[in-house]
Amino acid sequence: MDLILWRHAEAEDAGPGMSDLERALTVKGQKQARRMGQWLNSQLPDSCRILSSPAVRTLQTVEALGRKFKIHTDLAPGADPADILKAVNWPGNKDSVLVVGHQPTLGQVASMLMTGDDLEWDIRKASAWWFAQRDPGDPMSVYLKAVMAADLVVK
Repeated sequence: MDLILWRHAEAEDAGPGMSDLERALTVKGQKQARRMGQWLNSQLPDSCRILSSPAVRTLQTVEALGRKFKIHTDLAPGADPADILKAVNWPGNKDSVLVVGHQPTLGQVASMLMTGDDLEWDIRKASAWWFAQRDPGDPMSVYLKAVMAADLVVK
């Protein structure tokens, strides 16, 4: 199984009366999402399942990919890392799954996959971390296949 964690791109601060879920991407964030979306689209298999948090900024980020996706409420801000792994059926899923979500949860998921511990790792805005597992069910066979930041993607 491959699991790709994509943090939403740069978003505006919440304005008066605005909920966290309503925050939209900035102009810079829209550019970041387009760049990373192009790179991911060139790398992901056609069969990749794509799941997104219901927050506006994640929806705008994933839309830059130009593929069908499902909104998954368990990926909302403040989600538990274990809920994300359950939502993607890690490690039992045989397909690739892309999750578009938030910090600190995505960093905690990355830490759990690599170390087995729930640590506060930082995943930069608009960055993608691609994990793979050689042998299903063997946590020792997990490896980090790629890390890409939007500002490293060639235009």
